Amino acid sequence: MNIREAKFLMSNTRVEQCPAPTLPEYAFIGRSNVGKSSLINMLTGHKGLAKTSSLPGKTQLINHFLINNEWYLVDLPGYGYARVSKDARVKWGRMINYYLRQRENLTCVFVLIDSRHEPQAVDLEFMEMLGSEGIPFVMIFTKADKLSGTRTQQNVADYLRKMQETWDELPRHFVTSAEEKTGREEVLEFIAEVNRQLAEEGSNA
Repeated sequence: MNIREAKFLMSNTRVEQCPAPTLPEYAFIGRSNVGKSSLINMLTGHKGLAKTSSLPGKTQLINHFLINNEWYLVDLPGYGYARVSKDARVKWGRMINYYLRQRENLTCVFVLIDSRHEPQAVDLEFMEMLGSEGIPFVMIFTKADKLSGTRTQQNVADYLRKMQETWDELPRHFVTSAEEKTGREEVLEFIAEVNRQLAEEGSNA
């Protein structure tokens, strides 16, 4: 997939105020400081599209971007630790959960996981929730450049083994590095593939 155009549309806290659900929508979410903004900028080829910050919890709204006038990319607030109040975390949780359950054109959720760490309970619990709700998702392991290739592969394998304890079939996964642009073509081709399938289904309906 060639990203010809990527532009910011809007930020809000209410699903009802999101853009009209007429295009496929792909949401990106993960623990705070997982490298979400850097990954989004790498995928779109627009360095400043999503705002990056050294402070966890910077993203506080549902942020919509229009890609190639063909699909929406959504930057969601992170879950888990953030330097915000408990009330704010509860508010974010409700907003995210409502969006995930009610957004009718949500096509896939990209769950971002820091490849440097062992399996985290908060990530596993979040994916269990997605599975129980029947919300399609894939896993994106980030920051693959921070460790050796062998160590990264080992961490990913450990994570997948942990998931096999509760999942009959594992979701697809990608290994990425925003710094080295690793995984960019694979993730974009996945989105293109899903979009083609949706278009075919629509033409046959």
